[in-house]
Amino acid sequence: MRKLLVLALVGLAAQLVDGALGMAYGLTSSTLLLLAGVAPAAASASVHLSEIGTTLASGAAHWRFGNIDWRVVSRIALPGAVGAFAGATFLSSLSTEAAAPWMAAILFTLGSYLLVRFTRPLRRGPAAGRLRGRFLGPLGLVAGFVDATGGGGWGPVATPALLVSGRIEPRKVIGSVDTSEFVVASAASVGFLIGLGSDGFVLPIVLALLAGGLVAAPIAAWLVRIVPAQLLGAAIGGVIVLTNARTLMRAAEFDGAVPPAVYLLLTAAWIVALTLATRVLLRTRRERAVAEAALAEMSPAGGQLVSRV
Repeated sequence: MRKLLVLALVGLAAQLVDGALGMAYGLTSSTLLLLAGVAPAAASASVHLSEIGTTLASGAAHWRFGNIDWRVVSRIALPGAVGAFAGATFLSSLSTEAAAPWMAAILFTLGSYLLVRFTRPLRRGPAAGRLRGRFLGPLGLVAGFVDATGGGGWGPVATPALLVSGRIEPRKVIGSVDTSEFVVASAASVGFLIGLGSDGFVLPIVLALLAGGLVAAPIAAWLVRIVPAQLLGAAIGGVIVLTNARTLMRAAEFDGAVPPAVYLLLTAAWIVALTLATRVLLRTRRERAVAEAALAEMSPAGGQLVSRV
């Protein structure tokens, strides 16, 4: 009972992070299950089955708060489902160990770019133009495959790629990625059911993760709406960098004092980026307040007030 309670708390924390940052539910949950001795395929299968419920709740909450771009969802969800089904079906015979360092390097680069990008003033609106299907389709396919074979990865692959484009608000990127993950998790679960049978799902774990995730889903959707995009982007960048630095150092077989030194350096860089992002946010808000005050004085109502004085 105590173990299931801990898993429920993990599910709550993982969904809170995932709903607010657009990633890390599968990564957090799968890591814990692997540490507990659950087989990789069973861990990924159980996490994805629980995600059917958590992503449905998360998508509904994001829809309620207006955090979804349905055009993006419609163009990324189906390719993601195809990739997830393929990855789940062939997980026992396919190895992602060789591709992991390359994927980690790509994500590390994207995360570093985000740290730099969100320390500068943001556009008040998304960049001109819309994301094309020929970009969203392959992105969904790759993200879905990585997600199913690695026990998590839909958010870490899809979220930074969409954020870097600069064409969608960060909160809508997160809402769209979380909402489309319902289709991806469902397809992956069907693939695991075919490949492993019903015995591949550890139902007590599924229910514990689901219970925690359902509690956190509406809170996370509300949180992403009120957290400033400047800080949200910097936070996401730091998570991506630190997460993938671990994979890269393992691939390079770094040991001794090197990993702690690298983590310390990256953490310091993350703190600096968050500090700069906060300063830029405060300066932007002051400039916007001054501009709004000037417009109010120039309006007809403002002119009437001045003439009365």
